[in-house]
Amino acid sequence: MMGLISELKLAVPWGHIAAKAWGSHQAAPVLCLHGWLDNANSFDRLIPLLPKDFYYVAMDFGGHGLSSHYSPGFPYYHQNFVSEVRRVAAALKWNRFSLLGHSFGGTVGGMFSCIFPEMVDKLILLDSSPFALDTNEMDNLLTYKRRAMEHVLQVEASGKAARVVSPEEMLQGFLKNNSHVGEACGKHLLRRGTAQAATGVWLNRDRRITWLEYCLDFVSRELFVHYIKNLQAHVLLIKATEGYYAVRRENDGNREPMMFVSSSLKSVLKERFQYLEVPGNHYIHMNQPQQVAGVISSFLQNKKGTPDPL
Repeated sequence: MMGLISELKLAVPWGHIAAKAWGSHQAAPVLCLHGWLDNANSFDRLIPLLPKDFYYVAMDFGGHGLSSHYSPGFPYYHQNFVSEVRRVAAALKWNRFSLLGHSFGGTVGGMFSCIFPEMVDKLILLDSSPFALDTNEMDNLLTYKRRAMEHVLQVEASGKAARVVSPEEMLQGFLKNNSHVGEACGKHLLRRGTAQAATGVWLNRDRRITWLEYCLDFVSRELFVHYIKNLQAHVLLIKATEGYYAVRRENDGNREPMMFVSSSLKSVLKERFQYLEVPGNHYIHMNQPQQVAGVISSFLQNKKGTPDPL
């Protein structure tokens, strides 16, 4: 492993945001943002392969991993997660840094980079997009909002404690719901994503966040293009060939939205945008981190040479 790994606990009004850090805090900072329902362990296999002259901090979003859950009655809106990035930067006294976001973490990093453009040097999107496009969602947006509200009210009203199961049952359930995560990576995510009880383990994430559309902000294509014009960062988008298209959502098989995302970024950012497709699935950074480490390293170090052969 690279350098000393330290655990961080950053105070926020509702408790704390947990994070883990690699390297020297005097080096150039990179904030790593995990995917929906994942945690900071998502980057444990990738970061040791990246350049040693950076300070990597992987945070747990609120309600995930070891971070505090939001207070009862307070929602987990997408903008709240974006605000958490700003809080972490303030706590670490960072004025400018780079962002590395996987999946949902990429949409959080993308919105942050457009709202606070002067703070972001480089934005790396792992099988992600700076914003979630509405694609087929426009007709469903009000339905999503209703279902999300009803889900939260039901969770809060039930008052049920998290279900305690054996570690093996937990792993098998996790893999069933996350087909792109291999067994070894599943175990690794659950190390930070579960807590011990007398008779087994339980998921430590907030049950209010288990409805994805509740945590996303969908934008139209017009808004997407308008927003990314605010980007000052250099952007690298790494697309896994068997990734985002087939994860959870019904329209993931449609490649056209990602083509729109990449072509729009290229049109607006020009030489500040780099796009690469690599063989692998949605968790390429965990399952086969060597497939993406080379190009990420070159991008962070601003090398213009070609990435390592894939």
